Amino acid sequence: MKPTYPKRFYTEASAGPSDDGWRLLLDGRPAKTPGRHPLAFPSEALAGAVTAEWAALGEVIDPMKMPVTRIANSIIDGVLPDPAPVAADIVRYAGSDLLCYRADSPASLVARQDAAWNPVLDWARDAIGARLILSQGVVFVTQPPAALAAIAAALPQGDGWRIGASQVVTTLTGSALLALALLHGRLDADAVWAAAHVDEDFQASQWGEDAEAAERRATRRREFDAAATVLATV
Repeated sequence: MKPTYPKRFYTEASAGPSDDGWRLLLDGRPAKTPGRHPLAFPSEALAGAVTAEWAALGEVIDPMKMPVTRIANSIIDGVLPDPAPVAADIVRYAGSDLLCYRADSPASLVARQDAAWNPVLDWARDAIGARLILSQGVVFVTQPPAALAAIAAALPQGDGWRIGASQVVTTLTGSALLALALLHGRLDADAVWAAAHVDEDFQASQWGEDAEAAERRATRRREFDAAATVLATV
């Protein structure tokens, strides 16, 4: 069954300044999150991105067409009150980071992983001080506590917006290191997305692309782009 969405109840969506930053205004009235917090943003640019989603809606309010809004709601309701547990979750991901688990064959896949992932690991070592251990296959390796502490220190302490968006990137890519590379400007969004899908793209090159898998990937990419928008505009 198709989900039933509420009808659009406003004519105009706009952004306006307020005491707590910038607000989404629907017919001039301040909007709120599902948790009844003010839908307020730290920058005009981010408020504009959310406003554009609301302005582009048709007759119904379809949350799937508003990925930036959904992430903003989640951050306002669930991260801003206490960013520390979310930051800790990113560090936990680093303990089994995608970039640390390597194929031992075929040589062409090994080469792709090396080309996409080694520069990020080198950057994490040199710029952040996080020296991680690599493994072949699925054999788990315990990462050095000092490396995980360095990753924790590289997160923006107390910045719920950036931490929340970085967590979304981490979960979608399977890599805290890729999230940090995007956060710190080491890689752009397209390069991070490509690095996260080295294995998947290799399999598609060998066996062809599955239509359902491609659709799921496109959905994840919209969520990823929304998180990247938050990081770029806060």
